[in-house]
Amino acid sequence: MWWWLATPIALVRAPIDPADKLECVSYAPFRGEQTPLNSTAIIPAEQIAADMAQLAQISKCVRTYSIDNGLDQVPELAGKVGLKVLQGVWLGSNRLKNAAQIAGVVDLTKRYPNVITGVIVGNEVLLRGEMTAADLVANIRSTKAQVGKLPVTYADVWEFWLKNRELYDVVDFVTIHILPYWEDIPIRAKNAATHVDSIRKRVAVAFPGKEILIGETGWPSAGRMRDGALPSRDNQAKVVSDILDLAKREGFRVNLIEAYDQPWKRDLEGTVGGYWGLYDADARALKYPAGVPISNYPAWKLHMGLGLGLSVLVFLTGMLTLRRKPWTPRFSAWLTVAVSATVAGALLGVAADKLLYESYSIGRWIQWGALLAAGILSPLLCAYAIMSGRSLPTFLELMGPRPYLNRSFTTVLLGLTVIVTALIAAQTALGFVFDPRYRDFPFAALTMAVVPFAGLMTVNRRAEGTRPIAEATFAGLLVASLVYIGFNEGPDNWQSLWTCAIYLLFAITLWRARAAKIQG
Repeated sequence: MWWWLATPIALVRAPIDPADKLECVSYAPFRGEQTPLNSTAIIPAEQIAADMAQLAQISKCVRTYSIDNGLDQVPELAGKVGLKVLQGVWLGSNRLKNAAQIAGVVDLTKRYPNVITGVIVGNEVLLRGEMTAADLVANIRSTKAQVGKLPVTYADVWEFWLKNRELYDVVDFVTIHILPYWEDIPIRAKNAATHVDSIRKRVAVAFPGKEILIGETGWPSAGRMRDGALPSRDNQAKVVSDILDLAKREGFRVNLIEAYDQPWKRDLEGTVGGYWGLYDADARALKYPAGVPISNYPAWKLHMGLGLGLSVLVFLTGMLTLRRKPWTPRFSAWLTVAVSATVAGALLGVAADKLLYESYSIGRWIQWGALLAAGILSPLLCAYAIMSGRSLPTFLELMGPRPYLNRSFTTVLLGLTVIVTALIAAQTALGFVFDPRYRDFPFAALTMAVVPFAGLMTVNRRAEGTRPIAEATFAGLLVASLVYIGFNEGPDNWQSLWTCAIYLLFAITLWRARAAKIQG
């Protein structure tokens, strides 16, 4: 499996090649806990200077979005290493802040006329609904009057240009954002470049006589699927490579989003928001060095080794249990252990990789860490229970009235594992129903946990007893949720389909549970 998952791809054109520099790339300097959401945070000049020196090796230009948080230092530091700057003016609903932004940028254009090649007045302010088109036109005209002959534009998603054609008369060139992943009908990675070119030509027809700059385009390297659009390392590399190759052949300019992964965006846009960079956030390492094959799992050998170790441990647990309690288990018991061990071993590396990429806040680390722990413990504890002839414990055995309680250590631990899995499954399922846009699908770790539960319920199901209300409630919630999720996410999203299948398996397992009084 890992041979297939980790098979590297080689592209005709290297996504990033110092010998063929990018036209421009979006730049935000934030690292670690730094965030523009903290208006008082000022990024040190030394940090920005280091970034500029690095970006000068792969790009001719950087695009900025504001002058806050120390970004007013960019033109000076970029000029020292030979970079040009597309200078951004951040506009919002606060008129005083808008005026301060314009005044600050005008000052920068006068101080660094040989560095700043254009001014972008506003970024997606129409998309956010924070300004009317008439007010935006007034701000653009005000800026143009103060920067002389320097080209001035506005940047927004392409649809908003088509909806607000009055902007055409006040800009020197048209700056559009085309993000195939975020389209209302998401575009697959293999069709992304064709989509970008199609939209560019459509906008060019609507706005003849002026340059169409692709102000933002790119692809995320991690995060949840949208329809058939899959964020991954190799898809990001392929999309960037295809778009740059197309731009070179067709002769249009492209600004890639973005230079560095931005961890702070994960709080607003989920995992996918933080992984659009050409460089990773922490090590500042180029994701796709020229001449190096690209793999979705660079550490696949480690993942495979850990998975094999877990599989062996599951089999050992079953065999050692038999030595302590000699009996001849049915073939189905060994088959269930084998399936649990194989699934857990195959998915451990994927689940661990997702844990690292998808955990940002303390709450996410706890949530996904707990689910991965359940995914590791479940096959081990279920192997012990299968070979001991025990059934899957119910919630009543841990938290019910005294006649139902079972204080066996392994029973309590297995029961807690079931409860943790049920709580996280329910929480994520409800999240996909009520607020799905930025949520990640926990398919790998959830599968590791649920498959052994289902196997144990199949081979050692308690024949008599009452159906517990708690398990029945969780089962009903999961079934109701998965029906909506499957419909909402569509048939092309295999992450969603996989997750829904595991929700269904877990629901069936919980529904089949029976609680019986403990004798003695």
